[in-house]
Amino acid sequence: MTIYRSSITSVSWIPSEAIPMSLIKIPIMLGIAHYDPPPPDELTDLEHLHATGRFRFANRLSAWIEVSDGEIVDAGYDGEGLICRTVADLGVGSFAFPPVKYPDLQRDPEFGDGWVRFVQTTGGRTGAPMPRKINRPPFVRVTAPTVWTTLALTIHRDGRSEYEVVGASPFPRHWFYDDSGRLVKKSGIADYRSWAESIEDRLTPWAEREQELLVTDVETQLERSLSASIMQADTKPRVRRLPAGSVLTRQGEEGSELYLILDGMVAVEVNGETVAEVGPGAVLGEMAGLEGGRRTATISAVTDARVAVADAHQIDLDALRQLARARQESDG
Repeated sequence: MTIYRSSITSVSWIPSEAIPMSLIKIPIMLGIAHYDPPPPDELTDLEHLHATGRFRFANRLSAWIEVSDGEIVDAGYDGEGLICRTVADLGVGSFAFPPVKYPDLQRDPEFGDGWVRFVQTTGGRTGAPMPRKINRPPFVRVTAPTVWTTLALTIHRDGRSEYEVVGASPFPRHWFYDDSGRLVKKSGIADYRSWAESIEDRLTPWAEREQELLVTDVETQLERSLSASIMQADTKPRVRRLPAGSVLTRQGEEGSELYLILDGMVAVEVNGETVAEVGPGAVLGEMAGLEGGRRTATISAVTDARVAVADAHQIDLDALRQLARARQESDG
């Protein structure tokens, strides 16, 4: 008799670039709310991150199957959701806003031919109440956000497993880690406006309503290092908003700026053919800085997107060469 275990974990947090200049900024500026630092690239101690308030909530879908004589004879869940309180600095002291964790939703294990599929939803209302606009009287509602992720995990009788992001709230940012703790996927959009204008309890999994989530691949370690250089440079990058369908660069045009995708998805086209679609964390435009300031690709927004624009001359030339070489190798 053999027992196989596996897991998929989401960690959800609020990056500074995810919140537009609106009512939500007021609590941030007054110190009664805060952004979150990025979670780690490797998830080694989820409980410690929870104890230190490093995320808004996490969904750890962990499950097992029992195999005897080549057949699955039993299966079950052994993971759970975690939600963090928000600690507000009120100037004369701090105050902790307790979250409201909703019951974890765990569907009955689905048994198939040599596999079992598990589906788990975790979330609730996180932290301090915040004002948000709504499209009906009184037009402003003061409440903590209702947030969630819904994950699926399939374990096969030979121990193989695969995961799926079934759905999630459009806000905040969601990062996804495999069973080894490696960061493997990210949400493509942290859509504050969509959440603020439409998310009600009746539109959540607890009311049997799910929302699909745009999920992207994780950027490379080199791109992550370049991202830090761009955002922490003495000259702060400009942030451009791109409506879906708009063009950021055109192949053949002159230009030397470097682009860091903060939110949304963009398509990269060469000679009229889409060669890649990338999301948050991707760094683009390096070839123009290496080849005389002429664009080698057209970049356009697949969804509404926000992009940090930096001068390529601020970035180490060797790093740009490494990025270009890595990209050429990945393209075959």
